[in-house]
Amino acid sequence: MGSAPYPAGEWKGKGRGGLQELGCMRWKVSKQKGGGGGGGGGGGGGEVVVGAEERRSRDPTDSQQQQQQDLSSSSSSLTPPLPPQPSLTPPAIYHEKQRRELCALHALNNVFQDGTAFSKDTLQEIYQRLSPSTLVTPHKKSMLGNGNYDVNVIMAALQTRGFEAVWWDKRRDVGSIELSNVTGFILNVPSNLRWGPLRLPLKRQHWIGVREVGGVYYNLDSKLRSPQPIGNPDELRKFLRQQLRGKNCELLLVVSEEVEAHQTWRSDG
Repeated sequence: MGSAPYPAGEWKGKGRGGLQELGCMRWKVSKQKGGGGGGGGGGGGGEVVVGAEERRSRDPTDSQQQQQQDLSSSSSSLTPPLPPQPSLTPPAIYHEKQRRELCALHALNNVFQDGTAFSKDTLQEIYQRLSPSTLVTPHKKSMLGNGNYDVNVIMAALQTRGFEAVWWDKRRDVGSIELSNVTGFILNVPSNLRWGPLRLPLKRQHWIGVREVGGVYYNLDSKLRSPQPIGNPDELRKFLRQQLRGKNCELLLVVSEEVEAHQTWRSDG
């Protein structure tokens, strides 16, 4: 910002008072011991001592530090806020626990992550209206066991919600499953019977649900106290291979009707 210049005559007339009025500071002049005379400061080793405030204004190091502080304060005020950090809280997982022999119901609801997806009355109605012509072959029924609700009820129940159950051929490796197109898995595995806290030396077939929640696959067996993490896709395939090596174990892929129609649950075409 400019200021009004003084005419030459006025400037000369101002003297020391004029300099002070203009905001200028006087310099202190001191003599070293043994120095010569003369207020003009000719020879004799006189030294000009600059006032502290003026020294700071003339010191380039101090000026640079001040500029850095100014830039730091201004940049901090202009820095955009950091994006919100992802929550470390694990996702909510629906896990239906075992009641009586309703493992087929629990497996379905656990795969759909919805306790209202199916009910005992719904499955019972499906069971009662199934005719012998709609049932799978007796050979397949014997592989899965009858239990409370067999595979026929599960397949029909899925169809009421626009899904299909793909029976996995155990002669093929699970590495050929296109996991991104599979909603979940239902396994039928042998399980020990219990009488209260006692485990009986008898086995029956048991349905368990497996699916991905929040990027992690979980074993949602209704007999577990809590969902059991399986892990990433590679760990899921390892888990399925281990299960299928067992005796009397079968695997169903739960897929949408569209996926089943185009066979896109297969990664090998």
